[in-house]
Amino acid sequence: MSAIRIAVWAVHVALPAAGLLVLVRNPHLDHEYMHQGVHFWLILGAAVLSLALGVLLLRAARAHRDMRLILVSLVFQLNAGFLALHALATPGIILPSANVGFTTAVPVGMVLGGFAALASAVEYAPDARIHRYTGVLAALPITVMSVWALLSLTRVPPFDAEADPAEVQGPLVAAVFVGAACYLVAAVRYAILYRRNRGIVVLSVLTAFLLLAEALFAVGFGRSWKISWWEWHVLLGAAFALIAISTHRTFVREGSARGLFDSVTLRSTVAAMERDYANALEEMMTALSQRAAGGVPADEPLGDVGQRLSRRFGLTERQLAVLQQSARALGNEREQVRRLGALVAVGERASVIRGERQLVSEIQRLAGSAFEQDSVRIGMLAGGRLIFEDGGPPNPNAYAFPLTVKGIHTGVLELTRPGAVAIAPPAPVRRGFGWRPVTAAPAAPEPVSVLAAYGAHNGDSLGPAEQAVARSFAAQTSVVLENARLYQQLDGLFRSYMSPAVATALLADPSQAGLGGEVHEVSVLMADLRGYTPFSEKAGPVQVMRMLNTYYGAIVPEILAEGGTVVQFVGDAVMAIFNAPVRQHDHAVRAARAGLALQRATAAVRERAGAHGVEWPAFRVGVNTGPAIVGNVGAREMRNFTAIGDTTNLAARLEGLAEPGTVVVGPLTRERLGAVADTECLGDFDIKGKSLPVTVYRLVALQ
Repeated sequence: MSAIRIAVWAVHVALPAAGLLVLVRNPHLDHEYMHQGVHFWLILGAAVLSLALGVLLLRAARAHRDMRLILVSLVFQLNAGFLALHALATPGIILPSANVGFTTAVPVGMVLGGFAALASAVEYAPDARIHRYTGVLAALPITVMSVWALLSLTRVPPFDAEADPAEVQGPLVAAVFVGAACYLVAAVRYAILYRRNRGIVVLSVLTAFLLLAEALFAVGFGRSWKISWWEWHVLLGAAFALIAISTHRTFVREGSARGLFDSVTLRSTVAAMERDYANALEEMMTALSQRAAGGVPADEPLGDVGQRLSRRFGLTERQLAVLQQSARALGNEREQVRRLGALVAVGERASVIRGERQLVSEIQRLAGSAFEQDSVRIGMLAGGRLIFEDGGPPNPNAYAFPLTVKGIHTGVLELTRPGAVAIAPPAPVRRGFGWRPVTAAPAAPEPVSVLAAYGAHNGDSLGPAEQAVARSFAAQTSVVLENARLYQQLDGLFRSYMSPAVATALLADPSQAGLGGEVHEVSVLMADLRGYTPFSEKAGPVQVMRMLNTYYGAIVPEILAEGGTVVQFVGDAVMAIFNAPVRQHDHAVRAARAGLALQRATAAVRERAGAHGVEWPAFRVGVNTGPAIVGNVGAREMRNFTAIGDTTNLAARLEGLAEPGTVVVGPLTRERLGAVADTECLGDFDIKGKSLPVTVYRLVALQ
């Protein structure tokens, strides 16, 4: 509500109070107007309006089992009942003279209604004790009104007194102002409720409570048949008429009496209704999905489905139409969210190093899940033809979205929607007795278009949003394909010149290619051939190269299998490090296991060579653990990933102490291996560059 509307509303509410104040301060302006017929019908009309509102509220309260609606209904029923009794007190209409019970009925009923209004402003929990007295509260108005009417007619004391022209005097004056205060406090509480829920009925109830409070003030100050006395009669009628009008407007808008007072209900009731509406919406979405799967358009009448939902949730035709529209909108939104989720999953494949065929298969599955009602295929261009995973030809009736790599068509994402109509590609022109293609002037060769096999759609059944998502799928797939092929090239080139672990680390973080490094604890494996020089003297270079490549072909897979990083080959020597660049908490065990596996693999190679009458030299292996600077060494134009420090030097010295076919480890490596290693102490050795002797162990086996 805007500030201007609030100001206009406040002026209208304040005018009756201002008028009463003027009349009370200036009694000479408070003229007399006595007309029994006007009084009777005015009060009776207000009573009928109040009773109708009370009945409607009671029906809504029973439907929702809402305590606030019961209490607000009590407000209107109490006012209605006692207003009707007051109408009977009009002299000369039904009773010959005024009756004290009937004349005081209005202030009593309004005060009781004020207490009910104040009670209705409380937010009751679902387990509050007041819910136990629902039946008592529902029967209270008719009971109190009947007892009051009986006492008034039988003139039981104090109902035997003569009616006073003031109508309100003594303790009843204090009760009137207490009742007015109850209405005012309730109005404040309903103003807070209106800020949370801008319902027209809530605002009408709030305004009615303010008018009832002003009416009670007028009752306290007024005198019979004076203008101030007539004021509260008019205010009562205005209060009930206001709610009746807002209720009618809500009824016209909703098309049903159900839900007229939903904005007044308790929070727990609102939460329950929201659950019901959510359930109705979900059931509607399910029903629409089932109908769509059966080929029924979404905008077709609901038929039995609508009747079932109407009966279960009490929906009108208009509400059912709104629910159907909301279900379609929500279903479309969820469909788009699901498709975007699949699209994100495709984008994630762009950073996954896998084979192209596997990636294409995964993307086709994701696209198929995004477009459940359609058939999705991905075809790749090979030899000028589109090759699909199912082996079938292109479908000319499908929607086709090209896949590109470096701007050149390399495949197509094909989406076939049931019922799509396409126009086939233009046929060749008939000439003479045979079919001949139309010839044109020679033109420069153009890139192969993967869309040549597809027709042009007329009556497009693929919406703009769906087309945008499909194009995004094709674009993301193109990125994935380009990356996959780039990775494949890297595997053939880049990775062949360095350890795969180092290559992967550099792809993930290119900054690691900078010169320099950091200190880490690593395990270094050094291996070389004993007797390599004599063998080289006897064998030619071709045989030496063949021997080294055969050995390294057996060694490298064993090192890589344990997560090692091969950093260099130097003639007959190989160096590998563990715990860099990928961190490994068990790097010592990995290095030792790789050393033993290396000896087993080279022994098998040497045995096969011996079977052909060639005796190849054997490897000796040294493993050492300790701190080293791990990083890139060299120049800007050429660099090498390695580990530098005393740990590496000692690994080379240990390898020199090993017998051919054995693995020796240093003291820290032995300590890191613990109980899993079976070792033999070879004693203490003076190592060049070490001030103290170093204990050396031969590794026999690992558990």
